[in-house]
Amino acid sequence: MKLTGSEIIIKVLKMHHIDTVAGIPGGYILPFYDALSRSGITHVLVRHEQAAGFVAQGMARTTGKPAVCLVTSGPGAINLLTAVADARCDSIPIIAISGQVNTSLIGTDAFQEGDTFGLSMPITKHSAMVKNPEELLETMLSAFEIAVSGRPGPVLIDVPKDVQTAVIEVSEDAFARAEKRIADFDRFAHGRRNLFRTQKHEFDALVAMFASTLVKAKKPVLYIGGGAQSPEAAAAVAAFRAAYKVPVVTSLMGIGVVPAEETLGMVGMHGSYCANRAMHDADLVFALGARFDDRAAGVCAEFCPNAKILHIDVDACEIGKILPPFASLVYDVETALPAVTAALCVAGSEKSGAGSSTASGTAAGNAGAEKDEASRARESWFSEMNALKSQVDNAFVGRVKEASLPNPRAFIAELPAAAAKYGIKADDILVTTDVGQHQMWTAQCYPFTRARQLLTSGSLGTMGFGLPAAVGAALANPKKRVVCFSGDGSILMNIQELATLAEQNLNVTVIVFENGVLGMVRQQQKYLFKKTYSASEFMQNPDFVAVAKGFGIRAVDANEDDDWAKTAFADGPCLVRLRIDAEEDVLPFVVAGHANIDSIR
Repeated sequence: MKLTGSEIIIKVLKMHHIDTVAGIPGGYILPFYDALSRSGITHVLVRHEQAAGFVAQGMARTTGKPAVCLVTSGPGAINLLTAVADARCDSIPIIAISGQVNTSLIGTDAFQEGDTFGLSMPITKHSAMVKNPEELLETMLSAFEIAVSGRPGPVLIDVPKDVQTAVIEVSEDAFARAEKRIADFDRFAHGRRNLFRTQKHEFDALVAMFASTLVKAKKPVLYIGGGAQSPEAAAAVAAFRAAYKVPVVTSLMGIGVVPAEETLGMVGMHGSYCANRAMHDADLVFALGARFDDRAAGVCAEFCPNAKILHIDVDACEIGKILPPFASLVYDVETALPAVTAALCVAGSEKSGAGSSTASGTAAGNAGAEKDEASRARESWFSEMNALKSQVDNAFVGRVKEASLPNPRAFIAELPAAAAKYGIKADDILVTTDVGQHQMWTAQCYPFTRARQLLTSGSLGTMGFGLPAAVGAALANPKKRVVCFSGDGSILMNIQELATLAEQNLNVTVIVFENGVLGMVRQQQKYLFKKTYSASEFMQNPDFVAVAKGFGIRAVDANEDDDWAKTAFADGPCLVRLRIDAEEDVLPFVVAGHANIDSIR
């Protein structure tokens, strides 16, 4: 059959069941948009290219599957790159398709020409420029495989305009083989997920080592990162915890894998004191899909100074990058952890051989006594950490004394209860955040119950993430209510997407904490720069309620309306403004160069 390059791309998207894409058209991607108009695929017209990438992230973060965004060449593609970099940092599988000038014009500084391929190379998992339409089918198929294989990440495909319009012959057999390839890849996804995983002959021995080390530990901690952020990994973690009583801490990206009430909280610069104390005092840290990044570990020598580290991560590059492990498995958590749990059950149930007078029986009895002692110590440790949590961590840490304005932490913590009054179940709420104080308060105080419930920009820390990501999450989960927590600094980064939200009429509640400052910047100036508030206080703010209404969105002032939740959780989009005190701080706060347990509390 004869197809244009654009039609080949459409074919591959439909093979992967892509039914919604986000983007903005421009001259050098118009041939693709022309084909898209006849494809049956829904296009969401965002108002800024960066938002297209974040909408795709919102879809991908909630489903674990690649999502697609579209931009034109030059400024269109360059505007997108922040969202692509963000996806790379947080391991999110998106496919970005960018238009490009005709192949004959590449390198001539043509109108809206930009080196998208070169610019994207350091911030993608893979980038490709397709200069020949015959390469399109293979390139697109590979893009989807690369995006989800091993450690997930973004793939960018740059397609010149003449490649989009070129007509070539593609056999039915080629598409049949492509369909089979996709089906086989999906079927054997776990087996083919990572070519650089621990090999079988090493795997069994390492699993046994993991189990024996866990059995002997007296003060273990389970440290959960973003690599465990899937329903399958969460189920594996639950099975492990059923077999082995252990305090749980998370990174920012690991929040929700274990229900918040069953953890000691988040570790790191703004982590709970209890979680940071547990890591410091532990004799064993079992890390699942965690990177030991600087915001979590702080001063590495003081992070878990007396602990052996057992590390499971799908990315071999993360093993030993920051802290050397006692033992490690380069594997996805979903596959490796059940094997460890099974071995642990065997190791924990081995009989001591009591009653035997032989030397081997005596040795086995001693080993059994050692295990019993370790088990008792773990019980005591578990109780001690939970007791500490109840004493030191609550929604009033950092609260301004005698403040007349609401407590943002309590507001966040009580939001599921407020939504429940209007028929929205806690498990049916997805949460996105922008970046700043509100992000950390949400991480500290919101009662997350499941994996993929929190969508936030972790590693790159991109202001403007929350609103477009909420749009994407709502598109992918039409039966859920999406709540976006933002600040008066972050929301202005992509506030134009209120137009997209209104147009799509999605069930998204945007909550803007208004304190008239760049909160996290001002807080650091307060503690680190002797209250020299340079360029962190707004001289004037817009009326966010009026702005939302101007975009055609329902809006409510939570300071003035006691029944704000009735408006906020009615069908369709809504913006909620809550004025808070600029002196509200995110505490604990670990100053650079200090250990996590030496925090301002």
